[in-house]
Amino acid sequence: MKETFDKLAAECSMLTTKRYSTSFSLGIYFLNKKLRNPIYAIYGFVRLADEIVDSFHDYDKVFLLSKFRSDCFEAIAQGISLNPVLHSFQRVVNDYQLTEDLVDLFLKSMEMDLEENSYTPEKYNQYILGSAQVVGLMCLKVFTHGDDAQYERLKDSAMKLGSAFQKVNFLRDVNADYYTLSRTYFPDVDLSKFSNEEKRRIEADIEGEFKAALTGIKQLPVSSRSGVYLAYIYYKELFNKIKNVTAEKVMSQRIRISNSQKFGLMFDSMIRFKMNAL
Repeated sequence: MKETFDKLAAECSMLTTKRYSTSFSLGIYFLNKKLRNPIYAIYGFVRLADEIVDSFHDYDKVFLLSKFRSDCFEAIAQGISLNPVLHSFQRVVNDYQLTEDLVDLFLKSMEMDLEENSYTPEKYNQYILGSAQVVGLMCLKVFTHGDDAQYERLKDSAMKLGSAFQKVNFLRDVNADYYTLSRTYFPDVDLSKFSNEEKRRIEADIEGEFKAALTGIKQLPVSSRSGVYLAYIYYKELFNKIKNVTAEKVMSQRIRISNSQKFGLMFDSMIRFKMNAL
């Protein structure tokens, strides 16, 4: 039965999310139950594309990403895919009227990772738009489900949140990106002599985006607000840890939050949510 395959596909996306991200998995758990599978599906899709460009070094990445792109749009057009993660993603695209330009922008950013080693300000903004901001918009489409006025009102905050998350990821992973993948995302920054002043400039930009994002989070539907707020809290805590170390330390090790800290933040954020103290 088709319903059995639909369920299998959803479970594959959920497993993908849980295997790769404790933070997002916990955040998704605190969404309304009806929202969880669609957000797992979006994360699973994003994760597979990211793995192609970041991990499959012994394979033809250009071919794999091109095949992933064509399979994705074929799945959206046909309403089915034998790739379970793409199948669950196409259901979200079709059920929640995600526009194909959002999908295209995301995949174009992944393609940039195959071509770019360092980014100009223009290409940096283009990359952030596709790799992070449109993912925030995909999720917002699910959260607002047909309420176009609410979607338009919250678009900017959703994009700011996606951008802040991505830039925190860049700081967290700057060591691996630079030394393993030979990538420099931050424009006009020489990572061979990354300075505290440059780090503080990047952090000031992220701080402003977090502030703008929180305004939007407070206006989300109740069904999604607590889960998104929890993801925000995790990333804000990671950001604060990064702020408290030197540029030299960021370049020499990956700053992270332990699982025990994540659970502590989870309980604290739930208390804040219930007391309406976001």
